[in-house]
Formats: sequence, structure tokens, C-alpha cells
Amino acid sequence: MSEFIHRMAPSSLTARVALGITLLLMIGGVFVAIAAFAYGREAARTAYDRLLLGAANDIASALTVQDGKPTIELPVSAFELLALAPDDRIGYRIIGTEGQTLSGYDEISLPVNRQEISEGFFDGAFFHEPARYVVVSRRFAERTLNGTIRVVVGQTLNARDAMAYDITRKALYVLAASGFAMALLAALVVRSVLRPLEDIAGGLSARDPHDLTPLDTEVPRETEVMISALNGFMARLDRQMNSMRHLISDTAHQLRTPVAALRAQADLFTDETDASRKERIVERLQTRTASLGRLLDQMLSQALVIHRGDSVRRECVDLRDIALDVFEDGAHKVLFPEMDVILDIGETPVEVMADAPSLKEALKNLLNNALSYGRSPVRIGATLENWTASIWVEDAGPGPADTVLAELGDRFSQTTPSRKSGAGLGLAIAHSVAVSFGGRLSLERTSMETFRAGLVFAVTPERAS
Repeated sequence: MSEFIHRMAPSSLTARVALGITLLLMIGGVFVAIAAFAYGREAARTAYDRLLLGAANDIASALTVQDGKPTIELPVSAFELLALAPDDRIGYRIIGTEGQTLSGYDEISLPVNRQEISEGFFDGAFFHEPARYVVVSRRFAERTLNGTIRVVVGQTLNARDAMAYDITRKALYVLAASGFAMALLAALVVRSVLRPLEDIAGGLSARDPHDLTPLDTEVPRETEVMISALNGFMARLDRQMNSMRHLISDTAHQLRTPVAALRAQADLFTDETDASRKERIVERLQTRTASLGRLLDQMLSQALVIHRGDSVRRECVDLRDIALDVFEDGAHKVLFPEMDVILDIGETPVEVMADAPSLKEALKNLLNNALSYGRSPVRIGATLENWTASIWVEDAGPGPADTVLAELGDRFSQTTPSRKSGAGLGLAIAHSVAVSFGGRLSLERTSMETFRAGLVFAVTPERAS
């Protein structure tokens, strides 16, 4: 039924409601008509059965016995009652003690299976028309007449049917009037309910294209979920736009200096004639190029993790698998062959709800940071303690000073050690990943000669067990 309504009125909610109410009233009207007709027929039968019974009793009470024979003078009052149905035909029969007809129509006969009926109603025919009959008996116990005389009075059904149809018609009139009122009221209610949505649409249309602040509009409780979803969508869109703006501005800011330096070194190389100086210029060009490559990789990595943090569906991830994948990737063996990297994971699952690619990017940046500025050996691990899951990288160095440690994780931090040859984005990427999935970036000294950086997530007791 809902699919039919959608096809009939796809563009207007008011029309859908009105059409739905109309269909319900039509279906209900059929049942009401059937019920009203059944009630009307039963009411008409009861009313006219009483008239028949009254007429039969009047005739039975007028029976007398003279010279041992029953006589009857039909009372006018009996037929006056039945005259209330002027369109119906009336018939009667008085049956004697031996079954003979004393007066009336011989064509009126009792049902075959009810020949001995003495009181009550039955349906039959009166000259090929359907009719209703009543039987009333009068017992005589006199010396000259001993037996029961039965009076049968019948009437055709025209008045009864007319009364039943009239009751049904009036019930349908009431239903139609109430249905029209309900449809009109429903249309007014729908219009009233949708008015706040029109106000919201008007407010959104008048907004500045860059205004993604949450909507603060009084709406009915039923539409609050839509406003909440819209505000959530705009918040995600705002974060995406901010990420894009930051990426563009950071790219323009960070690439200007290394590109200018590369151009200057290339100009020097072109004008230089001394072979040893050309070799030093080439070394500087290689260093600058490698630094520029790391900068681009980190900027794209940060944009990726911010995007995935807002758009990718969370799934159950075992942090041990993340640590194992980063360790088996083997990039550290090529870039830092002199550094020893050790995998430290246990047998207990360390599960969190997150995004595996984002966690891998964060861990790779933590590992590269430890390999670049820490001391060998470097350990990669995942642990679960006191309902807290963590994935970490630990090196044998003391780490940065406390003043520097307080600023680590900021984008392009001026005090981060990665400014020597990078963009300072490694820890910022890890921080973004941790926050995206409800965790935090942990930077701490585990002893005087070890420094650990990791992502920490709270887990439920059920998952921790």
C-alpha cells in the first residue's frame, strides 16, 4: 500500500497523507457499509417482527367458539399495524385443529421440517416474493372444541430492505463527512509540521557558502534527528574543508623554501667550474630532494588519515597485526640498515575499533621518528593493560628535553627535532589518528635511557577480557 501511495503522489507529503487517509477511509467504508447493512437489516427485522407478532396476537385473541366451531371476526387493529409498511403485501392463514384452513390463504404453508411449529418466526414466500411469517397458537379446551388453532401472519420484505438500506446510507454519509474532515485536518497538520523544515531550508539558502556552523533552530522532537544528522554532516564537511585548506596553505608555505633552495643550488651547479665544489652541490641537491620527498609524503599522509578518520567505517583491529605489518614491511632495513628493530608482541589479542590503514600510517611515522632521532635498538610492540590498548615504538635514546616534549605533535612545530630534515608532521599525523579513533598520543620516558611514543586507546571490559 505504501508503494502504491508513493507512486500516486511522489512529490508531495501532504498529498501522500491525504491519499493514504482516503484509501483507508475507502477500505473502512466497505467494512462499515457491510456492518451497517447487517445492523440495519437486523434492526428492521426486529422492528417489523414485533408488528407481525402484534397483528398475529390481535387475530388470535379475536377467535371465538360458536356451536362447536371456531369463528373469527378479523380485527381492524391487526392490519393497521401492518399498514405501517404500505409497499408490502400482507397475508394470513388460520389453521384449525385438524390442519384445515379456517380463513386466509391456503398458499401459505409451514416449512416442511416445521409442520408442528406452534410459536415463532420463519422465512418463506408469498406468491413468489420473499416474506417473513410469524405463528401464534391459541389452545381451546371446551366440550365442543378441544385443540390448538394456529394463526400465521406474513409480510413481504420491501420495507425491511428499505430500512436497512437507509441505515447504511446514513452511516456512509457520516463516514464521508468525517473522512473529509479528517483529510482536511491531516493536510493542515502536515503543513504545520513541515513549516519548521521550510524555515530551515530558508535559513540554509540564505547562508554564506562557507558557513558550516551547526543549525540552532527550534524544531519538533520528531525532526531533531534530521537536524542532528545534518549538523554532523556539516561538521564532517567542515573538517574536510579545513583539512584541504591546511594542506593547500601548508604545501604553499613549506614548498617555497626547499624549491627556492633547489633552484639556487641548480644555478650554482650550472655556473660552477670546480669539480669538488660541484660534487658538494650535488650532495646538497640530493639532501634537499630527499627532504622534499619526505615532506610531500608526510603531508599527503596527514591528509589521508584525516579523511579516513571522518569517512571510513570503524572495524575491529588487532594492534598486534598492525605492528607485525609495519615490521615486516622492511622499509627500515633499507633506509636505516645500521639500526636494529625488534618486534615485541604477545599472544593476547589487543583489539580496538579503528581503521587499519590509518593506524599503519601513524605507526610508520612513529618508527621513522625513532629511527631518525633515537638510538638502537628500536622496539615495536602492542600491549593491553588495565582495559587500555596501546601500540608503541620505543628507542634507546633519552628523547627530547621536557620543554620540547610539551610541543611535540603540533603541525610544523619549530622545536621538533624533525625540523632538521623533515616537516615536523610525523607526530602530528600520529596525534590525528589517535584523536580520530577516540585515543591519544603518548610521549614519555620509560627510563633515563629509553623513550617511548605510542597510540593509547581505552577498550571495554568485554573486549579487554
